[in-house]
Amino acid sequence: MGYHTFDADNADKLEETAWRYRFLSAEELLWAISPSPEHVVADLGSGTGFYTDDVASHASEVYAVDVQEAMHEYYREKGVPTNVEPVTTGIEELPFEDASLDAAFSTMTYHEFASDDAFAEIRRVLRPGGRLVIIDWTATGTGENGPPLDERYTADAAADALRDHGFEIEHETTRPETFLLVATIE
Repeated sequence: MGYHTFDADNADKLEETAWRYRFLSAEELLWAISPSPEHVVADLGSGTGFYTDDVASHASEVYAVDVQEAMHEYYREKGVPTNVEPVTTGIEELPFEDASLDAAFSTMTYHEFASDDAFAEIRRVLRPGGRLVIIDWTATGTGENGPPLDERYTADAAADALRDHGFEIEHETTRPETFLLVATIE
């Protein structure tokens, strides 16, 4: 679908801990990704690195992928962990080798990149058994936070799209405002 991206001029809002953790806690994210100290992980739509930082101490290397260089500039000013590399690119053109990632995750950005090209690219860079974790605003929510309802997906629609691209859904949960999917590839 590829709707608008988050306005980098409002990046400070992405650092509001109570607001961010209201919709996804660090513990839930780490449970879903299940990183280990030798894993290479990509945060797809990393923004200011808020959730990247939560994962960094649990993985060997983390790529903070964002289409906006302004978000990486914000992250650099905030302080990027030594095992995190900011990568400015779209999800449809990831600069990683085939089967080079153990996991990838997207927090509240799936609606920005959901497309056949993005799914194929994510599948290409994940190793066999690799995990993809998607947490996004649900189309069944109120629309009080996040993007407009007409730019959102339901968990079922997102799960069907991933299945269509060779992912197996291991976990699917819908909450009042968000959904969580954990998918793997063979």
